Amino acid sequence: MFDLITTGHFTIDWIFSPKIASPRPTLGGPPTYVSLAARKLDAKVSVISKVGGDFPGEYIAWLNSEGVDLSGLKRVEAASSTSFILKYKNGERRLRLRSRAPPIFQEDIPNSLRARAIHVGPVANELSSDVVDKLRTLTDILSLDPQGFVREFDEKGNVHLMRWEAPQILEKIDIYKSSFDEIRMVTGLTDLRLAMEKIHDYGAKVVIVTRGMRGSTLFFEGRFCDVPACRPRIVQDLTGAGDAFIGAFLAEYIRGKDPVWCACVGSAAASFVIEGVGPAVFGEKKETYMRAAEFIKRN
Repeated sequence: MFDLITTGHFTIDWIFSPKIASPRPTLGGPPTYVSLAARKLDAKVSVISKVGGDFPGEYIAWLNSEGVDLSGLKRVEAASSTSFILKYKNGERRLRLRSRAPPIFQEDIPNSLRARAIHVGPVANELSSDVVDKLRTLTDILSLDPQGFVREFDEKGNVHLMRWEAPQILEKIDIYKSSFDEIRMVTGLTDLRLAMEKIHDYGAKVVIVTRGMRGSTLFFEGRFCDVPACRPRIVQDLTGAGDAFIGAFLAEYIRGKDPVWCACVGSAAASFVIEGVGPAVFGEKKETYMRAAEFIKRN
């Protein structure tokens, strides 16, 4: 029994921004950031993912050393790992897909697997509805970040958002988290509150929309709540902040904590991540709780 399992592709990211002098390949993807954020809060974490033969062995060794269970990771030697080029400029991010690992299938998920929460975090349409169906049977709390479902790729790999309608998936979700642009693609609505209410109507108990440095908005138990962003000491790289947020959120949520506190801890975890490049900086448990508590006092 794990506390949290993240399902989706690991990625090899090439991150370009004015603050990064020499871009180099960096470990990324929801299984990285979600797992590490939760692990720092003492959650027992695992992943279900696929990579290619080009996935560096040092990434695997490092994840193991950080306490991430990789028994659900499959390496396909003849394939390439999912890889993105991320370019940040003037507060905007552009994505280009370089390569994509094979999809994750139902048979890749052990029938004996159990977790208190499972997070569905595709990045490039690597999961199907039948995979979500199976994951639903293995946990009491199913979480979704639909980012990989609302992406389409042109012939050069450039990423564009597309409309995504999948009530058969949304009806199975307990926790929903996305950006405002992504929830628009999922619901077809431009009004934030109406869009969040629509997701809630599918069955989600908690709906979260993250808005970068403007914080996040929650909808649960019939009420909306705005949670400002924790301010980092320095901003180096925004990659993975949303995934770190939901990883920490879920680590607290499975312990029965109030969703607002969970969001504050998520915001604190994300604020540490953006102080480094890639998954280099995560606050330890005490540091994260202290930053979340101080944040609550100020707000």
